[in-house]
Amino acid sequence: MSAMDKLNNKAEELSGKGKEAAGNATGNRDLQAEGQADQVGGNVKQAGEKLKDVFK
Repeated sequence: MSAMDKLNNKAEELSGKGKEAAGNATGNRDLQAEGQADQVGGNVKQAGEKLKDVFK
């Protein structure tokens, strides 16, 4: 289960990078901010998974 969570978190982070890049390319600040938020969310979730691994 943990490996699947890690993959989902990484996918969220990569999706955020794509949104941010699209926002930069089109000048859409809302899309850029949404992409940055997705990246942060994915990173926070990944950190939580790593913390869980430490305590296993």
